[in-house]
Amino acid sequence: MRLRNTWTGAAAALMAMSVALTACGGDEKAKEAEKKAAGESHAGGQAVTVQTATLQNLARTVTASGSVSAWEEVPVGAETGGLTATGVFVDEGSYVRQGQALVQMNDALLRAQLRQQQAAVQTAEANAARDDAALGRAQELKNRGFLSQAGLDTALANQRASQANLSSARAALSETQTRLSQATIKAPVSGLVISRSVTRGQIISAGTELFRIVRDGRLELDAQVPETDLAMVRAGQTATISSDQVGEATGRVRIVTPEVNPETRLGVARIALSGGGFRPGMFARARINVGDQPAVTVPTPAVLYRQNRPGVFVLRSDNTVRFQIVTVAARNGDRTAVTGLNAGAQVVVDGAGFLGEGDRVTVSAPTATRR
Repeated sequence: MRLRNTWTGAAAALMAMSVALTACGGDEKAKEAEKKAAGESHAGGQAVTVQTATLQNLARTVTASGSVSAWEEVPVGAETGGLTATGVFVDEGSYVRQGQALVQMNDALLRAQLRQQQAAVQTAEANAARDDAALGRAQELKNRGFLSQAGLDTALANQRASQANLSSARAALSETQTRLSQATIKAPVSGLVISRSVTRGQIISAGTELFRIVRDGRLELDAQVPETDLAMVRAGQTATISSDQVGEATGRVRIVTPEVNPETRLGVARIALSGGGFRPGMFARARINVGDQPAVTVPTPAVLYRQNRPGVFVLRSDNTVRFQIVTVAARNGDRTAVTGLNAGAQVVVDGAGFLGEGDRVTVSAPTATRR
């Protein structure tokens, strides 16, 4: 009985060792199969589809940003000086009409001078009338032989002197009348008052700026446009202006300046604003509709982002791929317009997301290029 039990235990041990060896052999065969499959996959490359980058006309939008400014700022100052402001009639934010009174200065002295010069003109007119009559009588007497030529010359000189005095008095009167009218400072144009630097009781000097008016209340956005997009922007194109503070407004390109900043490489498109609550100095963004423009387009799924930079995998002649950095210009349905890529390049579409630089690929049946 004891020998029988020992034999049974040995047999069981031998069977266990046999099973273990069989399992090990199976694992090794499985591993070899996996390595073989991996090698075959590496040799052939990942299966992908490619399409050709094509040149198309797409509706393009140029994005720019800048500061809101006045279409035309008109400074308002005093033409006559040394007078005290007795009344200030408008403040910042007021809309004024051309010719509307803005400031009244103390004109009492000017009115006194005006009355004095009016009297001087009347005196000069009387003297001129008297000397005119004297000259007429002298000419009549000279014709009759009762007056010498010297007497006639004296009468003529007196008449000319009185006319000159009359002209001088009238000029002085006109000057005082002008200064008197300038004592009331009026709006030279219609528009929105955006600054005021005068107070009641202030002695105003000639030439001092008192107000600044936005002519007709018109504002525009000085949009900074990259030089690469500047050629597409034209006067008359429509735009949408937006700001986080006041929302959106419509606009139209008024002018594109001919100069590009050599440091920033930006040009300026001045966009006239229509409506909205924009104020001078505010920051705003613009989307300028530049119409259909020729652009290199690729299927949208082909555009990937690596390290936050857009690009596409381009198929090379040896069936390897390289990642080409591009700039996304616009999207239209299933096509994306890019710059930095030549038309005719073969770009990977299906399977692009699993590729790396220099990977070998297998191109599957070509997909018809969509135009």
